[in-house]
Amino acid sequence: MTTISLKVPDHLDQLLASESRRRQVSKSALIRDCVEQTLAGKRSKSRSVSCADLVRDLIGSQPGPADASTNSQHLEEAIQKDFQRVQRRKNSRR
Repeated sequence: MTTISLKVPDHLDQLLASESRRRQVSKSALIRDCVEQTLAGKRSKSRSVSCADLVRDLIGSQPGPADASTNSQHLEEAIQKDFQRVQRRKNSRR
């Protein structure tokens, strides 16, 4: 096992000491565990941002059917309405 030195501010050292006592492990073991979890992606997966996270404030803010995402009929109707809107626009330009 490789040894590294790490400088931490006093408040972080106090947090490490407190948590290591709570877990009944050494500060080194606690730091290794935290680094491994972070680098292995265990924490990053739960912290990664999804598309839903980015638009969370918009979800449900627009009126429409509750099953819009699961009922293909709604998509077909929307495509037809969009097609008809484009056709009307083309015809009005003539």
